[in-house]
Parts: sequence; structure tokens; C-alpha cells
Amino acid sequence: MSFSRSLGELRAPQIAQALTESAIVVQPLGAIEQHGPHLPLNTDLVVAEAVATAALERVGEEVNAWLLPSLAFTKSNEHAWSPGTIWLSAETLLAVLDDIGRCVAATNANRLVFLNGHGGNSSLVSMANRELRLKHGLRTFLTHPGVPADQGGVSPANELGMGVHGGTDETSLMLYLRPHLVDMSKAVRRVPEKLANNKHVKFGGSVSFGWLSNDFNSEGFIGDPTVANPKLGKVLFEGAVENFCSALREIASFDFGR
Repeated sequence: MSFSRSLGELRAPQIAQALTESAIVVQPLGAIEQHGPHLPLNTDLVVAEAVATAALERVGEEVNAWLLPSLAFTKSNEHAWSPGTIWLSAETLLAVLDDIGRCVAATNANRLVFLNGHGGNSSLVSMANRELRLKHGLRTFLTHPGVPADQGGVSPANELGMGVHGGTDETSLMLYLRPHLVDMSKAVRRVPEKLANNKHVKFGGSVSFGWLSNDFNSEGFIGDPTVANPKLGKVLFEGAVENFCSALREIASFDFGR
């Protein structure tokens, strides 16, 4: 089925009419990385793409937003220990984002939004946003389907703020979006409870730290998927879509406060 806000489905002569100066170009960022024994490698990609598509179907015409094909391979080297994880180096991903920005800047559009489904990309994309602003003059933005718990977001109380990868929320989203890819018989609780007692050095604390997903357990996920359910997944998904719709409306008129 054709998706009316897909940039890739436009023909070349349509670009000038579609990508006006007010146009917003949305680039979903996913990942192909291990998500423990219960979730598929494409979890982040599925969530980012689903949220972006649903949001643009809802408000794309209103704000003149256009969707690029999702970028599946990103900076996932915290999972490099796990075969099947496909990751780009920081240098490569920065170069890819710069190339995307260069191509968007060659149109009349001047707003580029990264909808990032993988928390491991966040710091790098924030840096890329400034570089793209300086180098190509684009107005650049970074948002997430849900703010990661290790970056100030919240996770369910049963995870003590530690649900950063493959936990309750992510598993619930996948039970709603792609239930056939989830194996709940393999879901177990893996929460680093000692970290929750720290005042500073913990996920979402004032002191961040470098980590690999197998630093915490051999299965490589961090959270509690055992209580995940599709009803919660639907609530999370609808909330993410509505939040992105609201963000796009603000992005459409953003002018640095002038």
C-alpha cells in the first residue's frame, strides 16, 4: 500500500513542489542489535518506523512533513559482543548523517528531524545536529519515541529506573506491534538493583558512565520484561505517536525564538 507522505515514493519533478522551505524531513533511526533472548534484533527499528509512519499519516499534510526510509544500522557497539548485531562506528554514522543532511539541504526544505529509536545514538545525533546546522544551514532536531531511562526518562517502578534495554516498555511495545517476534517464555527479570541505591552513578543519575550491555549480565538486556503486555504497549505507542505529532507542530514553526 502506498504511503502518501513517503519521500521515496515521489517522482523527481514533484520534489520542488513537495519540499518547500516550510517542509519537514523526518529520518527514523533504528538499530539491528541484540535485545536479549526474548526480543528480535530489529526492535528499535520497528518502534521508530511505526511511530514515524503513524504520526505522519496523522499530521503530515498539516505540517508538510515527509518521511525518509529508516536507517537500520547505527551506533550499536555496546552490543558488539553479540553476533548478529550490525553496528556503525561513531565516525561512520556521523559521516552518514552529514551526507543525509547535505542531500536534504540540496532541496528547498530546511528542517530535518531525527526520530531516534536507539538510545545509544542520542549523544552522537545531538552532536551531528549542531554540525549539520553549521555546515549546511539546516534546522535540525532530535526526538525519541520515548526518552530513554538512562537519559532522564522514566521506566516502570518495578525496574527501579533501570529499564534501559529490553525491559517492560520495549517488550510491551513489541507485543503490540509485532507479537509474533516476541518469545515471552524467555523473558526474565534482569535489573541491576545495586545501581538504584547510588545517588549519582546510575542510569539517569548526575554521573554518566560507559557501559556495554553484557557488563550487567550475560543475556545483554536490562529491565523486567516479565510484566510486559500488549495493552501497555498500545498505550505507550499511542502516547509516542501523539507526542511526536505535537512536536512536529512546534518544529514546523520553530524560529529560535525570534
